[in-house]
Amino acid sequence: MWVFGYGSLVWNPGFDVTERVIARLPEFHRSFCMRSVHHRGTDDNPGLVLALDAAPGALCHGVALRAKPEEAEGVLAYLRERELVSSAYLEKRLEIALDDGRHVEALTYVVDAEHVQYCGGLDLEEQAQIIARAVGGRGPNTEYLFNTTAHLKQLGIHDKELDWLVRRVRHLCG
Repeated sequence: MWVFGYGSLVWNPGFDVTERVIARLPEFHRSFCMRSVHHRGTDDNPGLVLALDAAPGALCHGVALRAKPEEAEGVLAYLRERELVSSAYLEKRLEIALDDGRHVEALTYVVDAEHVQYCGGLDLEEQAQIIARAVGGRGPNTEYLFNTTAHLKQLGIHDKELDWLVRRVRHLCG
């Protein structure tokens, strides 16, 4: 069982990973387009989390994580509990291209653009303002941004929008 990670799954998969390979998912891009009212914000002060937002011609670089075959059922249950907490994500099995040339089907969580938590199209400054102040059940929204960006960089994945957000949020937070 493969899982495509593009945000917190990159640095906190929550399950034993037997293989980790840089991968690409076509027709989607990584975006702070989902309001977080549980993990990185609250109902009164929502934060933002990354989601895969559909976009023709887009390409999202992330990481393919393979679970142990004997643990697949438990990993699936864990991921559903973690990722489907508010039903803002849709669970899909999509083909991804691994950097080593393989193509595999991966469990992937994409945003439901019809869901009330979807907020695609926010400009970067508005994203930075939200991320700088929001805190949820799993901690500050800033921590999510900083950890995700740092771990993507360690893997050689650079995202200009995330880099800009890190600089701006650090400035806003002093």
